[in-house]
Amino acid sequence: MSRKVKWLDQPDADDFPKAANYLHLLVNDSAVDATVGALEAAPLTHHKAKDILRASGLPLLDAANPHVAAYLKLIRDGVRLSPILLVRGNLPAGVPLHIADGYHRVCATYLTNENTDIPVRLADLTL
Repeated sequence: MSRKVKWLDQPDADDFPKAANYLHLLVNDSAVDATVGALEAAPLTHHKAKDILRASGLPLLDAANPHVAAYLKLIRDGVRLSPILLVRGNLPAGVPLHIADGYHRVCATYLTNENTDIPVRLADLTL
């Protein structure tokens, strides 16, 4: 796929509650609140799709996945996607990067061009 992925300037407001829902599976309420607050305040930076997947340790979902397929269609249609919300891993402790919101967008972007720079908000887990 050769189309360029287009991005919004800021994450959608509903991305933060989605990230919180995911994080609630991993840490307690106060850590979720603090980490989501850190994500909301974090600056937008850019990282390559291939590096995000590698750091997360997650598998690449293919175009047969219905959510990935939906994002591939949005990319083909030129729709701007919401930036990704990431929680930094800890390499010495063996903790991978967590894609708190946007895993399917990362996979669709990778399938479009693995070298695409994805806008992200990246924060440390706040315990």
